[in-house]
Amino acid sequence: MNKKNLIGIGIGILIITIALLGMDSIHEFSGERLLKIFKSPVTGILVLITGILLMVLSSSKAVEHSAILASALGISPLMIGLVLVSLGTDLPEIVNSIVSSGLGHADIDIGDSMGSVLTQLTLIFGLLPFLGRSFRVKRKEIIVMGGCLILAIMLVISIVEKGYVSRTNALFLIGSWPIYMLITKTIVGRDGLNHVGSIKAFKRNIYHFSIAGLGFVGVAVGSYAVVRSVIMLSEAIKVPEYFISFFLVGIGTSLPELVVDVTALRKKQYEIAIGDIIGSCIIDASFSIGIGLSLFPQAVSGELARPTILYILFASLAVISILVARERVDKKAGIIFIALYLFSYIFLINKLIH
Repeated sequence: MNKKNLIGIGIGILIITIALLGMDSIHEFSGERLLKIFKSPVTGILVLITGILLMVLSSSKAVEHSAILASALGISPLMIGLVLVSLGTDLPEIVNSIVSSGLGHADIDIGDSMGSVLTQLTLIFGLLPFLGRSFRVKRKEIIVMGGCLILAIMLVISIVEKGYVSRTNALFLIGSWPIYMLITKTIVGRDGLNHVGSIKAFKRNIYHFSIAGLGFVGVAVGSYAVVRSVIMLSEAIKVPEYFISFFLVGIGTSLPELVVDVTALRKKQYEIAIGDIIGSCIIDASFSIGIGLSLFPQAVSGELARPTILYILFASLAVISILVARERVDKKAGIIFIALYLFSYIFLINKLIH
C-alpha cells in the first residue's frame, strides 16, 4: 500500500467525520434552508456513496495486510478465506451492526446483513467467472460449508420473525459462528502452506498492523456514514429502513468481497475465494447480526424480514445444490446465480408492497 492510498483513506475519514459532525450539530446553528439541504435525499445519497467507497477501500487494505501476516503462519487457503478474509471483508456489516443497533435502528443491521448474504451468494458469486475466471470447487467442502450456512439462515429467521431480538438470542447467534467454523475445520480438516503474500513482508509486521488498523478505522467511519444516510433517506422518501438496507446497502457492503475474490481468482487462489464468499455469508447470518443486538437488544420488523430471509434460504439451497452437482463455477452457473439475484427484486418487492 503506497503513501497515496494512505493519504486517500486519511482524507476520506477526515471529510466524512467533518460532514457527520456537521449533520449532528446542524440543528443548533443553521437556518431552515440549510437544514433542508442536509436532510435532502441527494445529500443522503452522496453520504451513502462516500461512506460505501470508504468502507470498500479501507476493508480491502485491512484484509490485504492482515492476510500477509496470517500467510506466514502456514494456514490453509480455505481456512484463510473462510475465517480471516471473510471477517475482514465483512467488517462493514459488523461495524454497521454495532452502529445501527446503538442508534436504535436494528432494521438497518438485519437488512444489511441478510441483504449481503443474498448479494454475495448470488450476484457476487455469479460475477466471479466473468470478472475473474472459471474455477472448480470440491463437493465435500461445499456440502459442509453450505450446510452451516443453511443452519445459520434458519436460526436467524426463527429469531427475527418474533419481532424482538433479546440479548440471549443475539449471543446465541454470535456463539454459533465459531461452532460452524469448528465443524468445517474438523470435517474438511486440511492444513496447507499455500501462502497469500510474501513471507518477507511478515518481517514488517509493525507496518502491516498499522495499515490494517487504519483500514479498520476507515471502515468504522464509513459505516457510520452509511447508517446515517439510510436514516436520512428513509425519512426523506418514506421507505422503511429495512427495505433500503436490504437492497441498497447490502450491495455496497458486499463490494469488498467482490474486490478481494476477483483478486484471489486472478492469483489462482481459488479456495480463498470460495472460502470468503461462503464464509462471509455465514458471518453475516450469525456474528454480524448478533454483535450489535447483543449490546443493544431491541424490536425489529419481523414481518418485513421473514419473506426476504425465506427467499435467501431458497436461493442458498439452489446455489449450493448447483455447486455440489457441477463442482464448477463457470459462466453458465454465473448466469443462474445472477438470475436468482435479479428475480429477488421482483419477488421481494411485490411481497413487501403487498
